[in-house]
Amino acid sequence: MNKIEHIGIAVKNMQTANLVFEKILGVSPYKEESVPSEQVNTSFFKVGDNKVELLEATGPESAIAKFLAKKGEGIHHIAFDVEDIVAEMARLKKEGFVLLNEVPKSGADNKLVCFVHPRETNGVLIELCQQI
Repeated sequence: MNKIEHIGIAVKNMQTANLVFEKILGVSPYKEESVPSEQVNTSFFKVGDNKVELLEATGPESAIAKFLAKKGEGIHHIAFDVEDIVAEMARLKKEGFVLLNEVPKSGADNKLVCFVHPRETNGVLIELCQQI
């Protein structure tokens, strides 16, 4: 793994959250994107080499809607940048981790992504990201 790619934060209302994070970080989002396959809208902020992703559910069955219903707003996941997501997935499976998807899928910000089940990672949802 190369670095922390971003920290994902689940929010109830993207407009309200964008205003809050604009004030905190002193910058506007550099990108807003809808990911229909995940039923989520995203907003990305960049501060130095670091990124924050805000996630808003667009449907009641989305992972973000379920997260918000169970835990409320807050940190949803930590994403790590990887060179070869398929190789990293195979390595983690060999180490005994449970992956939430068997093959990489298209994610926001022009990335291939895979998630590692939080049950295996001390309660933290881990996302692997590879630039497309």
